[in-house]
Amino acid sequence: MHLVFEQIRTGGDRNFAYLLGDRAAGECILIDPSFSPEACVQRAQEQNLKVTCIVNTHGHHDHINGNAKAAELTHAPVAAHPDCPALPDIRLQDEQELSVGTLKIKAYYTPGHCDDHIVFYEQGYRLLISGDLLFVGKVGGTKTETDARTEWNSLLRIQELIPEAATIWPGHDYGVRPSSTMAMERKSNPFLLCADPAAFIRLKDDWPIYKKMHGLK
Repeated sequence: MHLVFEQIRTGGDRNFAYLLGDRAAGECILIDPSFSPEACVQRAQEQNLKVTCIVNTHGHHDHINGNAKAAELTHAPVAAHPDCPALPDIRLQDEQELSVGTLKIKAYYTPGHCDDHIVFYEQGYRLLISGDLLFVGKVGGTKTETDARTEWNSLLRIQELIPEAATIWPGHDYGVRPSSTMAMERKSNPFLLCADPAAFIRLKDDWPIYKKMHGLK
């Protein structure tokens, strides 16, 4: 088995897609091909990898808008949470595994940013595709206090499940670098440093002021 893993800039709002595959098996999946499905498929073809599945972290338009073209080009099914508006062919349940050659990729249900959000964890190489739950130095936006509390619980769960050595690969290039580690986010992400849900919600409310005070974009 030979891991193939690529972070692909797709445009939009600094969106990232991911190609994750097993070169020995000649298989890969595309995660959130969004605005550049042709480019994502081309990367797979250039490496002689068959796209076996198109996977979505969640159903916001900027993550699923490349599904139809990617599916047309590859004839691969779409996998996502059952409530995803992409109407997935494969309805992923919490902790369900996807196999790509010998790779095992586990889906964890992580609502808050939206009701159908999933993150994907490749266990052998400790890769967390975090979608819009966890960014570098930030977390996903929420619409209500209830959603924020739900997201807080999802973040707690991921911190318990994912080891510090894992690398974090977000859905957008919103931070000071395009990827991170769980250890680094636990030490430096202000949202993960909040003591309780109330502090988490206050930081969300005060985020524009916080960003200005700390010179963040």
